[in-house]
Amino acid sequence: MNKYKGYFMVVVAASLWGVSGTAAQYVFDHSNVSMEWLVTVRMLISGLLFITLCYLGKERKNVWSVWQSKRSLLQIVFFGLAGMLAVQYTYFASIEQGNAAVATLLQYLAPVFIMIYFLAVLKKPPSRFELISFVLALLGTFLLLTNGASENLTVPAASIIWGIISGVALAFYTLYSGKLIQTYSSIIVVGWGMLIGGAAMSFIKAPWDFTPSGWTSSTIVLILFVILFGTLVPFFLFIDSMRYITAKESSLLACTEPLSAVLTSVVWLGVPFGFYQAVGGAAILIMVILLTLKPKETNEKTSENVNY
Repeated sequence: MNKYKGYFMVVVAASLWGVSGTAAQYVFDHSNVSMEWLVTVRMLISGLLFITLCYLGKERKNVWSVWQSKRSLLQIVFFGLAGMLAVQYTYFASIEQGNAAVATLLQYLAPVFIMIYFLAVLKKPPSRFELISFVLALLGTFLLLTNGASENLTVPAASIIWGIISGVALAFYTLYSGKLIQTYSSIIVVGWGMLIGGAAMSFIKAPWDFTPSGWTSSTIVLILFVILFGTLVPFFLFIDSMRYITAKESSLLACTEPLSAVLTSVVWLGVPFGFYQAVGGAAILIMVILLTLKPKETNEKTSENVNY
């Protein structure tokens, strides 16, 4: 029963991540809320909540440990800017320019970039397994972005560029966070990363720089949903599930995220999603599953999937 409890926790967490992307798209499309402001507020509030919960819980004595040496200070600041902020900003920029379904699937190309990184580091030719995964990623991306017609793009080019950069940023985030999580708890790392990224974004779009005129109750509810149920709640569910299931199992079940993003985008927002796009999305998910099930060789040093 504990294993099924863990499965349930991961599926709920991943689904909330996916739905939060669709909720953000609705906010961008139906209000004057800017992408930059939502990223700033989401990161600041989520970071404060993470650190506060750490301070009130078992991690209280370790909350400030990341600031006790120059090396750890530089590492957490670099992670907050080049990892956490980069992932947040590029993902929401892709949603704003296109839609949550395509943005989420493009971000799920991260395992390919991780695979390429390790192949470059180890300087060895790719295995048949890796070549199949790479072909699936290319085919899936082509079908997702063109719906089978090479002369047409299903989303603007800006959304594609931001989505691919988001996949690269998530790959870096995953690799770099592994070093920090070996020393500090994942909650502390993500909490400080969120706060640092949010503080940096405040220089671009201050949290108090907004105009609530025209906001409806739906706007406010969805903003709170993106902050709380798109970050805080799913993160704790995902991390807590590790008590019951393995990291490999949680990574496989996390594929629920793009599925929930696609489903809610189509059903709730009426986003068109063609047959070949569905085939392309399925190819990307199969690629993720293959790389997750692959015996740990080139990707054995990557951290467990710590989402955002």
